[in-house]
Amino acid sequence: MTDIKATVARALLEIGAVGFTPDAPITFKSGLLSPVYVDNRRLPFHPTQWHQVIDGFAALLAANKIADDIMAGIETGGIPHSSALAYALHKPSVIVRKQAKDHGTRNRIEGGDVGGRHVLLIEDMITMGGSSLSGAQALRDAGAIVGHCCAVVTYGFASAQAAFDEAGIHLHTLTDFPAILQEAVAMGHFTTDDADVVTDWLRDPHGWAGRRGFGKG
Repeated sequence: MTDIKATVARALLEIGAVGFTPDAPITFKSGLLSPVYVDNRRLPFHPTQWHQVIDGFAALLAANKIADDIMAGIETGGIPHSSALAYALHKPSVIVRKQAKDHGTRNRIEGGDVGGRHVLLIEDMITMGGSSLSGAQALRDAGAIVGHCCAVVTYGFASAQAAFDEAGIHLHTLTDFPAILQEAVAMGHFTTDDADVVTDWLRDPHGWAGRRGFGKG
């Protein structure tokens, strides 16, 4: 899996999916300020790198002996990857909406009946894990058995991992920030000082903004 981590990290860097903006940090939905971001929505525009990600998912499933019946993509970032992976593995796929539509069937699960089936949740990015775990609960409410979630990358927050553990869901990711930072420096995308800024943020994401003079983070 070390090779997959490095391969996917390089793929994300090659397509410009990793951004570093320490002087103008982005704001997460939670209000947390960050000097770095990953935009996995760029992947489908770059077939070579996207194939590396989908092949990585297939290898991850094989390595962990995960043989779930159905692939489920969380709206919207997880949907392209879950659909492509399901196609590659000749498995059915469903879409998990963030919230039920206010018209039509008003279902959160679209595509087919998941009752009694083992469903693998696919995400593009894990930040705090809220949307993923909400999707997992929606699948369970529909009768699915959900024990695993696979994502392209995670920020690696301990609180997110704890939330997945509490929900009884094993979290698997293709790559992580230590791998991304290592490859970014090797490829010349980041300096070692840039990597140190990100490492400092990862070590204490809630206190980083205050230490950098951005006020409340």
